[in-house]
Amino acid sequence: MRDLKSLLEASTAGDPMSALKWTSKSTRTLAQELAGQGHEVSAMTVDRLLHDLDYSQQGNRKNKEGLSPSERDEQFRHINAQVKSFMASGEPVLSVDCKKKERVGEFKNPGKTWRKKGDPIDVNIYDFPRLSLGSAIPYGLYDLQYNDGLVNVGISHETAEFAVESIRQWWRRVGRYRYSTARRLLLCADGGGSNGSRNRGWKFFLQALADETGLSISVCHYPPGTSKWNKIEHRMFSFISMNWRGQPLVSYETVIKLIGNTRTLGGLRVSARLDTHTYPKARKVSKAEMETVRVKHRTKLPQWNYTIEPHAKAAT
Repeated sequence: MRDLKSLLEASTAGDPMSALKWTSKSTRTLAQELAGQGHEVSAMTVDRLLHDLDYSQQGNRKNKEGLSPSERDEQFRHINAQVKSFMASGEPVLSVDCKKKERVGEFKNPGKTWRKKGDPIDVNIYDFPRLSLGSAIPYGLYDLQYNDGLVNVGISHETAEFAVESIRQWWRRVGRYRYSTARRLLLCADGGGSNGSRNRGWKFFLQALADETGLSISVCHYPPGTSKWNKIEHRMFSFISMNWRGQPLVSYETVIKLIGNTRTLGGLRVSARLDTHTYPKARKVSKAEMETVRVKHRTKLPQWNYTIEPHAKAAT
């Protein structure tokens, strides 16, 4: 028992000299290691002893966010202050993000749904890409003041141009009527991806949107490793995932309807549209193009907070 615990503890602690550091910690492997130390023990006996030592088979658990920047709390306070200020003035505040890409076709979708006993939905055994109708890329926009949102479902690539087009569609369909007197727009976004803080295309295409709408567009990015705090994650996307769990996304129509029928007792309403436009993946924004962007960075934490001003006021 002493030698068995020694093997387990050395491996658990990440001891580089442990014999089990780079091997599968199966009962067979443990029995072989113990045999090398002069013990006559079988894999079945090791299994019983492991349970006696209060060990069990466990998978990985996603629980580490990585190192948080030292300015994390300060940025959270700034985001909170900005949201309160915009909402008090009746200006729109959107939490934006892109949900993971989904394959469209008769593929297994995790989760369960109520069906008559013995009547499961049959899907493909294999997940080969050739069996797919394409990809669905859901870019979401959640309106904090009205507890509703729009999901723009793309079919090509998750790019900065696609992200900004999603915001444009929200403004054309909802925002300009709901916030007819607005002069500013606040976007709360993650720090990476199509709306990343270092993405030049994101700022370039936001400039075009600012010029088109006449809005001053302020952006607050969540610090690295804190994306789960973005309100769209737990106020909208989580409910969309619950609504389509166990439902194969067999067609684009299915994707749109499952997203658009998402409702909660708290009053959440979601609409969805299919964006059939093709967005080039390798679009490069030149230095000359970036020089046309009227971006004003905040004095503190400028890497995460900035405002893009329109070149001229435009009709909304």
